[in-house]
Amino acid sequence: MQVVRDKRRMQQEAARWRRLGRRIGLVPTMGALHAGHLSLVERARPGCDTLVASIFVNPLQFGPQEDFQRYPRDLARDLSLLEGAGCDWVFVPETEDMVAPDATTHVAVLALDQVLCGRSRPGHFRGVATIVTKLFHVVQPHVAVFGQKDAQQVLLLQRLARDLDFDVEIRVAPIVREADGLAMSSRNQYLGADERHDALRLVGALRRALELARAGERDSSALQAAMRAEFGSGARLRLDYAEIVDTQTLQPLPRLQDRALVAVAATVGTTRLIDNLVLEVRGEQVHEGALPDWLPGAPRRAEIPNGAGL
Repeated sequence: MQVVRDKRRMQQEAARWRRLGRRIGLVPTMGALHAGHLSLVERARPGCDTLVASIFVNPLQFGPQEDFQRYPRDLARDLSLLEGAGCDWVFVPETEDMVAPDATTHVAVLALDQVLCGRSRPGHFRGVATIVTKLFHVVQPHVAVFGQKDAQQVLLLQRLARDLDFDVEIRVAPIVREADGLAMSSRNQYLGADERHDALRLVGALRRALELARAGERDSSALQAAMRAEFGSGARLRLDYAEIVDTQTLQPLPRLQDRALVAVAATVGTTRLIDNLVLEVRGEQVHEGALPDWLPGAPRRAEIPNGAGL
């Protein structure tokens, strides 16, 4: 496994692979890797000749009161895990190579960045879109893989790839969960024992929505009320949102129909966590589904107005 820090060298290597007809896979990460990240590597491998992971803690996606400085970093451990998972190259750029001090150009995916997490984290998705765009230009992947746990990010990046005509397939990997159901996250290590117990209310709310939907409930307001009730009250846990939205536009759905994204976000202590599931309605039956992959040139079923199981 090769590790490269220089952006220009990474770009030159990628251009050489493209000339040789090699298919490039990319797994962007911020490090602090866990089994969920390694599942992205596994999802990227089919059909790819050269597999690249990137490790970059992106300052543009952190707000002024967020955890950029204390975000967990352990490069040696991350590199060992990626080598064991079968990565060929790891791109570890310097901050100034990806975020120039005098940069005035940013990428924003409008509308999708204003809902759900975008309401609570203004500028977050602009930071994500800007750095992923740069990674696409540097690594020149044919395939890039992101996890469904960050469902809003996935949908935003699929839209970005479509709108900017990137020749890259966006694959979606299922959520990987701990034995107790908590979605794996690098931030889980912040949680104390009591906070970890409280964090299970996120997956509990999703399970409750799934249970009610399978029992015949289709009204989103009723499902959302039941989800909010799972959080109760307490100083250690603050609910941000519990919503049921369209899986392409992220606009609220008054009733379950076809496919819906059920999404929750809450702060446990000082740690913000997110989770979600996709519900597919087929006649009287409700199944747990998944966000679909996106292929270059694929049409979307719906437009944005105005610009593992449980």
